[in-house]
Amino acid sequence: MAVTKAQKVSILENLKESIKNAKSISFTTNNWLTVEEITNLRKSLREVNSTFTLAKKTLIKIAFKEVYNVEIDDSILPGQIAVVCSNDDAVSAMGKVNEFIKEFKKDPKVVWAWSYFEWEIKNAEDTKVIASIPSRETLLGRLVWSMQSPIAGLARFFDAAAKKLTEEGKANLWSSAPAKKAEVKVEAPVEEVKAEEVAVVETPVEVTPEVKEEVAVVETPTEEVKTEEKTA
Repeated sequence: MAVTKAQKVSILENLKESIKNAKSISFTTNNWLTVEEITNLRKSLREVNSTFTLAKKTLIKIAFKEVYNVEIDDSILPGQIAVVCSNDDAVSAMGKVNEFIKEFKKDPKVVWAWSYFEWEIKNAEDTKVIASIPSRETLLGRLVWSMQSPIAGLARFFDAAAKKLTEEGKANLWSSAPAKKAEVKVEAPVEEVKAEEVAVVETPVEVTPEVKEEVAVVETPTEEVKTEEKTA
């Protein structure tokens, strides 16, 4: 189906707007991409606020000339060309396309053609290298992980140390002697003193002369020796 002049104008204006606001622009040569594959690739790019647009080479050349005053040679536009615009991060979109390229490595359906990165035209090989650079989000994630890793390790160390102290009963991690346990003083129970066991001390009674006279003196009786029992 032929594209009308009005449609070409609309496509050109959209293309110019896309490349003008992009942080980086890359181009792919596509071979026998299905509608489903294009849809999946566009969906993946939307996750990083990027676009994938199939366009005529003549429109691409006009757009670059009007926006960046850059002349595009036909030699760097082989086959069916798609324009990949990365709007948030300069390499995030290229990374997504790189994943798609690796998915079809045995039967390449998308290959890098060139890119416009940091206001310079990059060939296919340079574009491949740039596309392999981690995105800003990935780098930030790695940075956060590297910062948290020592803290997490330190926390695990203290947890393990506390557990070891508890198991061994040490006062601290560097002590070889077990922690002193709190001494519990147990008072001996007070035995109940029974009343009958209490010794009664009596006051001595003074003996008067009158009392002495009344005391009977008991003499030991003298045993009578019978004469007949004596030995002659």
